[in-house]
Amino acid sequence: MADRTPPLTVEELRALVAGGEIDTVVLAFPDMQGRLQGKRFAARFFLDEVLGHGTEGCNYLLAVDTEMNTVDGYAMSSWDRGYGDFAMRPDPATLRRLPWHPGTALLLADLAWEDGSPVTAAPRQILRRQLDRLAALGYTAQVGTELEFIVFKDSYEQAWDANYQGLTPVNQYNVDYSILGTGRVEPLLRRLRNEMAGAGLTVESAKGECNPGQHEIAFRYDEALVTCDQHALYKTGAKEIAAQEGVSLTFMAKYNEREGNSCHIHLSLADASGGNAMAGPDGMSDVMRHFLAGQLAALRDFSLLYAPNINSYKRFQPGSFAPTAVAWGHDNRTCALRVVGHGRSLRFENRLPGGDVNPYLAVAGLVAAGLYGIEQGLELPEPCAGNAYAAEYDHVPATLREAADVWAASPLAKEAFGEEVVAHYLNMARVELAAFDAAVTDWELRRSFERL
Repeated sequence: MADRTPPLTVEELRALVAGGEIDTVVLAFPDMQGRLQGKRFAARFFLDEVLGHGTEGCNYLLAVDTEMNTVDGYAMSSWDRGYGDFAMRPDPATLRRLPWHPGTALLLADLAWEDGSPVTAAPRQILRRQLDRLAALGYTAQVGTELEFIVFKDSYEQAWDANYQGLTPVNQYNVDYSILGTGRVEPLLRRLRNEMAGAGLTVESAKGECNPGQHEIAFRYDEALVTCDQHALYKTGAKEIAAQEGVSLTFMAKYNEREGNSCHIHLSLADASGGNAMAGPDGMSDVMRHFLAGQLAALRDFSLLYAPNINSYKRFQPGSFAPTAVAWGHDNRTCALRVVGHGRSLRFENRLPGGDVNPYLAVAGLVAAGLYGIEQGLELPEPCAGNAYAAEYDHVPATLREAADVWAASPLAKEAFGEEVVAHYLNMARVELAAFDAAVTDWELRRSFERL
């Protein structure tokens, strides 16, 4: 990875702390779901004690379910192993101010064991390993993520009390590209844009989407790890800002039966000179053709990384703009993989992930799939020029159960990520499936209480 100037340097932090402008430092890491977990420190204590030495966190933080329940099946952390600690080692390159929290700075951490070895199943480490493999071939992944969300007038506490039903979206109708529709919620969108810029993210635009209350804010692409770090920060910050405004927003993949929240991921490769390695004299380079062929070959195997939750698979419906076919096409939104741009901007878009995706795992999957295509010299089939929903292509997994089974049986996954990572995230899927299988849903109550 190239050297970068962080949004806030350690020297600048020291000066801000000495001047009384910053009094709190957040040290956090992304968990299995891509959420930020960590601690808030008194700023002077952080500079004196934590910056150089790190801190500790219970290793159960990579071995719990979404509701933070301890669960069985994880090799790294269990009652039998005593639920010990791992080390949180600050990454100064991620240091930044948090404008929505006065007097606060944040930086991310990498996880390590007591002997200094990295925590292999940590999402940031999984991505680092794939980026190191890519760097060995002379390439850097450039990535952009496009997160959609739905905003409700209800606060998070009101939404909880209502069991998340009957909430009032900030728009009552489809506001896709509507300036009037985004104007209705511009005070929130403006805060999100401006305060993310204040945290070092480069904002491009905001637009309305199809589901009532649905919006998207786009940020400039960057090196893969930087983009994933910013993605995780943005999701946390957006929820915190919404809460401060007395409203709520959700990134869940499928809130209702209408359009889901997608997270399309764009990726291109930069060569050693900074040029686009995917662009060739007549369009796509051979590197891009192999890389894209690898995406097709691994799409089903790696679906667990792109769609990690029960709810993720509710998006994959024909005619929904969420893909069902393992296919690629030129600017074809019916395909799972869409090639867009020209020359320096040439790239592909993976349309599988939803707003619930862990960006580190998804981008690690994209890189690993592309490396497989390059290493094997895979040939790219002809593009889909029509409606991929109606064509004869293999389908992406329809459920988390199917995706977990494919992941568990995949030699490609084991080769790319190792047995430990495959087992860890397979257990994550099994935990979610067991919880869902034991739940009695509102759908069952409505259909069965009186009529059966």
